[in-house]
Amino acid sequence: MQRSFITLGVSVLLAACVTAPRPPEVAAPALPTRWQAPASECAACGGWQAFGSAELEALTAQALAQNLDLAAAAARVAQADATARIAGAALQPGVTAQLDASRQDRLGGEAVVAGRSLGASLSAQYELDFWGRHRAARDSALRGLQASVFDRDTVRLGLIASVASTWLQAVSTGERSEIATLNLSRATRVLALVESRARAGAATPLELAQQRGLVATQARSLAALRQQAVDARTTLALLLGETGARALRTPSLEVLVPPELGAGLPSGLLARRPDVAAAEARLAAADADVAAARAAMLPRVTLGGSLGYAGDRMRTLLDNPLYSLAAGLAAPVFDAGRLAAEADQATARRTELLANYHQAIVAAFGDVEVALNAVDGSRAQAEAQSEELLQAGRAATLAESRYRAGAETLLTLLDAQRTLYAAQDEAVQARLARLQAGVALHRALGGGWQVAELGR
Repeated sequence: MQRSFITLGVSVLLAACVTAPRPPEVAAPALPTRWQAPASECAACGGWQAFGSAELEALTAQALAQNLDLAAAAARVAQADATARIAGAALQPGVTAQLDASRQDRLGGEAVVAGRSLGASLSAQYELDFWGRHRAARDSALRGLQASVFDRDTVRLGLIASVASTWLQAVSTGERSEIATLNLSRATRVLALVESRARAGAATPLELAQQRGLVATQARSLAALRQQAVDARTTLALLLGETGARALRTPSLEVLVPPELGAGLPSGLLARRPDVAAAEARLAAADADVAAARAAMLPRVTLGGSLGYAGDRMRTLLDNPLYSLAAGLAAPVFDAGRLAAEADQATARRTELLANYHQAIVAAFGDVEVALNAVDGSRAQAEAQSEELLQAGRAATLAESRYRAGAETLLTLLDAQRTLYAAQDEAVQARLARLQAGVALHRALGGGWQVAELGR
């Protein structure tokens, strides 16, 4: 019989140690040695201060203090911290103090049961972490806390970029509205000239209809731009935790300096992106979860002890102390495959998070490449647009002067007006694209973020 119990115990231990094989590892992505688009390798180039806007800096500070998404992310960090402390508590013994008091007496009959009893006890229980199950659970929770902190930093970085991008959009639509207003005034002035010439018989009804159509078109464009400006300022207010449309002090994008951002070397990108760090932390948490799931299949050893007192009077309560010591060994024998399935689930989860981590790396490098290409392309477009705007202004001035002198047709003037308005509007959009490309590059590079230890 004794030999049978030993055989059964060994079988239990061997069965508990059996786990399913790991799924095949996902191949790590190859990291580039240099950026494809032109990039500076300086490690300390300008950031948001390079825009030269005190208003943008003030808006960013307000968003960081009042944005509700960021506040929710901070609350999730607090939750993860509490979860980590809960997981770590399993490594320490649990101590419970208890006081009891009771009284009983007879309600009827002859039995004598009257009396009272008092009791006090102090008990402790501790599970020996032979296989590291509790340590793995604690490590998983700490890695989850790290991931939560990195998620908060990702939200913070995205918020800063969104505030900058939305603010630029709001300023640009306001500037485009001013340009549309000036062009509408110019078209209205030319319409008055055409009407005067029509009354004198020097302009045809066709020319008058064409100029009136141009005035109507520019009025429609102005109304659309004003709507976009209000929408952009409303979106900005939401990012700031406000309601309504936020009033702006910056009248034009011309006062802003396009930031010069150093992309550095590709090898340093992984330490500058909080989303990549969060994916890595979750992968480490999954490793700990796998270890905890495997340890759960092994026997558990628990130790317990208690010290108690009992009596019927307070003054004699401590006269009869009692103590007890206990130890227990428990091993899973049959659970219908639940523990094995939990281990398989944890392993598959790790494989998923490994793929997510690799995907985060690929996405990070892709973001930087796209942003660098946008910076380079927008710079070239802005330079060409400057020349286009210069020549369109000259052509419009000459066409209006020649039309007033009767040396040019209205069709030429109309075409010059449309070209000038389009060039002015596109010039603002080109400046916006260049500035927003800088914002996108700043975000893709992590915004100056660096991995910080949590001190645990």
